[in-house]
Amino acid sequence: MNSTEFKIHNSSKIYGTSVIGKDTVIMENVILGYPEHRILMEILKQNKEIENFDFPGCTIGPNSMVRAGSTIFSNVKTGKNFKTGHNVMIRENTEIGNNVLIGTNVIIDGNVKIGNNVSIQGNVYIPTNVVIEDNVFIGPCAVLANDKYPIRKKYELKGPFLRKGASIGANATLLPDVEIGEGAMVAGGALVTKNVPAWKLAIGVPARIQELPKDLKELNLI
Repeated sequence: MNSTEFKIHNSSKIYGTSVIGKDTVIMENVILGYPEHRILMEILKQNKEIENFDFPGCTIGPNSMVRAGSTIFSNVKTGKNFKTGHNVMIRENTEIGNNVLIGTNVIIDGNVKIGNNVSIQGNVYIPTNVVIEDNVFIGPCAVLANDKYPIRKKYELKGPFLRKGASIGANATLLPDVEIGEGAMVAGGALVTKNVPAWKLAIGVPARIQELPKDLKELNLI
C-alpha cells in the first residue's frame, strides 16, 4: 500500500492483506480487515499475533471515507465512493458496490450482497444472507431478520431480498425470506411478513399491500 495515495489516521489498524483505494480517507480508531471467526480461531490456535498472521484482509475502493470507530472484517470488498457513518460494523464475505452509504451504527452481519447507489441510514440491522440490489434506500432503525424460528428449530437462515429501487421506511421490520419487489415501498413502522410485489406499498402491522401513489412510481434518486 502506498500511503501517499490515501489518508489514514494513526490510531487505526489494518490487518491481513487489506487494500485501500486511491484518495480514500480512514478516520480515527477504524479497524480494517479484522479476522473473521474461523481465521481468528486459527490465529489463537497457533499462538500468533494478528499482525504476524497472513490472511485475506478487506478491500476499500477509491475515493471512499470510513468514519471513526468503524470495523470492517476480512473478505469484505467495497466499490468506489463508499462512505460510512461512525461505529459501523461490516462482517466477512460482504460485497458492496459503488456509491454506497452505510450510516452510523449500522450492523451488517456478513454474507451480504449490496449493489450500486444504495443508502442505508443509521442504526439499521442487516443479518446474514441478504441481497440488496441497486438504488435501494433503507431508512433509520429498520430491522431485517433471517431466522423464522429463533433457537427453537433448525432453519436455513435466509434474509430478505430487496429488489432494485425498493424503499424501506424508518423502523420497518422485514421478516425472513420476504422479497421486496422492484420500486416497492415499505412504510415506516411496517411489519412485512410476506412478499411485496413490484411498485406496491406495504403499510401497517402486519403490513397490507396497497397501490403505490402514481407520483411515487419512479426509482430512488440516490
